[in-house]
Amino acid sequence: MFTTGIRQRGNITVWLSEDAISQWYEVDRVYDGSGTPRLYTDFAIITCHEIRLVYKLPLRQCQGFIDSLFRLMKIPLSCPDFSVLSKRLGELDITVPRYKKTDKPDDGIHAIAIDSTGLKRFGRGEWHQEKYELSSKASWRKLHLAINQDHYIEACALTDRFSHDDQQVEGLLEQITDSIVHFSADGACDETPVYDAVTAHSPDADVVIPPRANAVENDKAASLRNRNIIEIDTMGRMQWKKTRQYSRRNYSELGVQRYQRTFGDAMHARDFVRQQQEAMLASGALNKVTSLGMPQSCRSA
Repeated sequence: MFTTGIRQRGNITVWLSEDAISQWYEVDRVYDGSGTPRLYTDFAIITCHEIRLVYKLPLRQCQGFIDSLFRLMKIPLSCPDFSVLSKRLGELDITVPRYKKTDKPDDGIHAIAIDSTGLKRFGRGEWHQEKYELSSKASWRKLHLAINQDHYIEACALTDRFSHDDQQVEGLLEQITDSIVHFSADGACDETPVYDAVTAHSPDADVVIPPRANAVENDKAASLRNRNIIEIDTMGRMQWKKTRQYSRRNYSELGVQRYQRTFGDAMHARDFVRQQQEAMLASGALNKVTSLGMPQSCRSA
């Protein structure tokens, strides 16, 4: 099944439903005094950008690619101009990643793992820097992802590189409407506000974050954090990770790797608002790829 899913990821068969065709253009073009009335719907803009991200196409090539698909399919549609795609990307209001739900009977969220990575905003490539011994003046954005036990991205946030991981937990949880049973993150999130945010979102959630090596019990700290400290002192850190299923945090590490392998480690958009929408669209596109099939793994020994 996984092999079939991998093949499907490379399938370039494209089909458009009647609903998709009817939603491509604005039905009632209303002039709001700010310029030419919109011709294309948000649905059309989102679809074009998802295709652009998956195939790593610049805007002009994306326009030519989609127009050629419409010609081959003999559908009387056209792709928005590359300048329209660029402008409208910043006007989208996507607040959560798309395609989070599956068709499985048990579609609830059991575990959430959080991790982050850096995405290059601009700068010279690594080979160019090493060859000519140049100093790098790259600018980075920080991508924060919350991933469930089925490898779907439930929440996404893009910040500047100076933002700390623990500061983004509350905002990520606001994107998740279902209750959480298990929450895991690395030691960077070992802060009381993180425990408070998870408890406020899901009072019964088990928060599994490794405390610092010199951490001690504190009456003002969250009770779950004190519990983790006591258990580590009693059974050791390795046994504690096994008992509390800390290995579930691998979902987030794998999700970050899959994001970078699929879409690259650099942003396409230039300004911050467009970059945030780009991250949301890419997360949704990765969810769609995930729905095609993931490997079923088990321990052999």
